[in-house]
Amino acid sequence: MPTIRDIHPGEPEPLGPTVRPDGINFAVHSRGATRLELLLFDNIADARPAVVIPFSREVHKTGDVWHMFVEGLPNSTLYNYRADGPYRPDKDGSRFNPRKALLDPYAPAVAGDFDWNDGDPLGYDNADPEAPDRHLRPSKVANLGGAPRCIAYRSDFDWQGDKHPDIPIEESIIYEVNVRAFTRHHSSETDFEGTYRGFMEKIPYLKDLGITAVELLPVFEFERFDGPFRDPMTGERLANAWGYNTLAFFAPESHYSYFGKLGAQVDEFKMLVRELHKAGIEVILDVVFNHSREGNHYGPTVSFKGLDNSIYYMLVPGQPQFYYDVTGCGNTMNCNHPVVRRFILDCLRYWVEEMHVDGFRFDLAAVFAIDVDLKEKGKTPIIEEIETDPVLSRIKLIAEPWSISQYRLGSFSDRRWAEWNGKFRDAVRTFVKGDMGIAAELATRVAGSYDLFAPSDDSERSPYHSINFVTCHDGFTLNDLVTYNEKHNIRNGEGNRDGHNENESWNCGVEGPVDQLDELDDEEKQEVERLRVKQIKNFLALLFLSQGTPMLLYGDEMRRTAFGNNNTVYQDNDHNWLNWELLKEHREIYRFTKHIIAFRKNHSIIRRWRYLTSEEDETPILRNITWHGVEPEKPDFSGTSRFLAWTLEAFETEERWDVPIYVASNAFWEPIEVELPEQDDRRWYRVVDTSLPEGEDIVPHEEAAFLPEPTYEVQPRSTIVLIAR
Repeated sequence: MPTIRDIHPGEPEPLGPTVRPDGINFAVHSRGATRLELLLFDNIADARPAVVIPFSREVHKTGDVWHMFVEGLPNSTLYNYRADGPYRPDKDGSRFNPRKALLDPYAPAVAGDFDWNDGDPLGYDNADPEAPDRHLRPSKVANLGGAPRCIAYRSDFDWQGDKHPDIPIEESIIYEVNVRAFTRHHSSETDFEGTYRGFMEKIPYLKDLGITAVELLPVFEFERFDGPFRDPMTGERLANAWGYNTLAFFAPESHYSYFGKLGAQVDEFKMLVRELHKAGIEVILDVVFNHSREGNHYGPTVSFKGLDNSIYYMLVPGQPQFYYDVTGCGNTMNCNHPVVRRFILDCLRYWVEEMHVDGFRFDLAAVFAIDVDLKEKGKTPIIEEIETDPVLSRIKLIAEPWSISQYRLGSFSDRRWAEWNGKFRDAVRTFVKGDMGIAAELATRVAGSYDLFAPSDDSERSPYHSINFVTCHDGFTLNDLVTYNEKHNIRNGEGNRDGHNENESWNCGVEGPVDQLDELDDEEKQEVERLRVKQIKNFLALLFLSQGTPMLLYGDEMRRTAFGNNNTVYQDNDHNWLNWELLKEHREIYRFTKHIIAFRKNHSIIRRWRYLTSEEDETPILRNITWHGVEPEKPDFSGTSRFLAWTLEAFETEERWDVPIYVASNAFWEPIEVELPEQDDRRWYRVVDTSLPEGEDIVPHEEAAFLPEPTYEVQPRSTIVLIAR
């Protein structure tokens, strides 16, 4: 039983638990509660609290904040809140339920799992607890033992002089990766599979590949079994593998901790950040402020619903018992309400100041553009406050600029925000698979998407505001993009109805892995495999040779497969886990990826931090880029074109002279002979030709092959890169 020496009024600031040498200060916001209690537990599994301490409205409440200081409580104290108040969802949206143990929105750590009594995975627990026709069995409503516990934790972690790498975004190579999936497979050869510590052991690998920043899929505490789905083939309950359903926004995911869950997850995450920083690698967190685990009106009461439902969520006008949903996840956070804005800013500051992260990627960030009146606007308060906050001034801000109702690509903000460029993804995919008439669109994307991110007199837009990617966690992997025409999502338990139907993929003639196709002989299989390898190299070349900031999906450098499944959110298995044996099997792709990243790093001309448009022509091109067709300076942007070539001209930088670079990509199924542009006293040398075998497909500068002829035959479905010297 917790040792309590005395109870004091405490302080309303800061929100959350503040652990001091002589006790803990608790502060939580709840405007609508009429009664609030602090529940203290001896153990995570205890169904009943050891101590219940009521807050006094007269002594322990300042404004809308309830607070008290409990003298004598130690570090790592387990606690929850319980709030009473009106239950009028159909009148004002209030959903107070005194039978619920609530998570503190500011809890720095959370431990324990939900217990939905095996038959109710979604926890339909928001019906009026006094109504005879409620949806739940009474025992489930009253079960305080079925909820996680908050941990009041103060970390004494030794940062060892840690400093942010502060890598300019135009110099960044971003690697989108799932912490658990990166080392969960037995082939990772670590004793810490699927944890922060396991991830640490792979830092040398990331450094060798050339990565400058890891973009971690959500690491805020989430519930693994938050969905109703089962594998139709095995009957196995499917677990959340991605984490886009947050339970506690200040708490690092406890299941990623190896040594313990009573605060160890905080220090292990810090250790991961510290060691990545030592290697010069930044940490960007994928954060989800657009919705929460609590879902719609049938979803569970976990935290916000039981404290201030009508403040934290957008409710349907005239029907406040229902949630306004533009996320497809049941609810939408009321991000521009002053209380929620403060919560979001406090959370971001915490992860920067306390956890030392270097940036954030905001999931479905278009929700930020919806104001409290439910109207979609331009720069709302939350967008402006994030981009102008002094604590956040040094970190990277990346928006996924869409939601179900909005597509704000290129118009999310005129200042610091970079944006996931879905148009880049679509243009590269359609071109490489051989669609005609895409050359002009691809040229715009290669040149940095000037049409989307063009600077104006009062804006700071530039090429690096475009986060370029071909694949991401959501959709096909790069291997599957060249292996499947159709999605194969049967294992998701939704009858193959989930996931995108339009993937702009091409299987290179046959569906699925060639070793499973008995109708092909060995020579035919080898031909298909050679084409797939070439197509993957084409994708990688276009990604890393384009203006903007490139992002690579984890495992694409070794052909990770999800077996044609393009929606693996509930596949916590080999659909997401990285099989490290692929590194040996597909060493050729790894080598190509590593060398094309190095090529990008060696040429500042590819990494422009500002657009240079010609004075006489304001079309979306760079001044130092010249487009070509089969003849120099005669590009073919017609509706039948499947070919694009360009030259990046040399220019002087403060550091060095760069060299001219010629790139040509032939998506046609026949070779195309091109006339190379003249370069005065320079001659062309070949660095890349994706049609050539391993070892010749990409070479270091010093091994570049001299081209004696003024022409070059670009092979079918291949890309070449030349340098002039």
